[in-house]
Amino acid sequence: MSFGEFLADRWSRLLVEALLHVSAVVQCALAAALIGVGIGVAVYRSPFGSAAATALTSAILTIPSFALLGLLIPVLGLGVPPTVVALVLYGLLPVVRNTIVGLGGVDPAVRDAARGVGMSRLGVLTGVELRLAWPAILTGTRIATQMLMGIAAIAAYVRGPGLGVEIFAGLTRAGSANATNQAVAGTLGIVVLALVLDGIFALIGRYTVSRGIRGQ
Repeated sequence: MSFGEFLADRWSRLLVEALLHVSAVVQCALAAALIGVGIGVAVYRSPFGSAAATALTSAILTIPSFALLGLLIPVLGLGVPPTVVALVLYGLLPVVRNTIVGLGGVDPAVRDAARGVGMSRLGVLTGVELRLAWPAILTGTRIATQMLMGIAAIAAYVRGPGLGVEIFAGLTRAGSANATNQAVAGTLGIVVLALVLDGIFALIGRYTVSRGIRGQ
């Protein structure tokens, strides 16, 4: 069976797996963004706190995905729970680091001006600092999402959802009929999804970042 015939024969199954894959990645990336921004906001004014948060999230990223998923199995079992926890943990570093950089790069004079017109500390953070740091935060979330697209394929190791199922099945059956087609279909599907999501992030940046900030 040619690759085109394989796609035509398995199209509905591949489509479902692609939707599950992108759904898992997007939801975990959003969760990582919320947690990462929260951590960044909590520590960006402290050099020690910023260094500690960056070091900790960097250390998480150095753990091999197979090892982390394997360690989560005794606690969370198989399927979605270990997949979600692993993806959220892996997505933290770019968001935390970019949030700290973005908030730390806000001109102190802008903060002082905002406080001078009567804005509260919370008002300055939400109305000024986070808005100015938004391009950096969005970039961090974009990087995290692209990373998770590939890492999510490893979730098939713990029976997680997504196109990794096709890749693992194809590699396991290497040499048998359609094994290569199966692995290639899963791999190309992830590449296509990654490009689509990257384009969506580019559009979000275009419509949520003001021209003045983009031009800086």
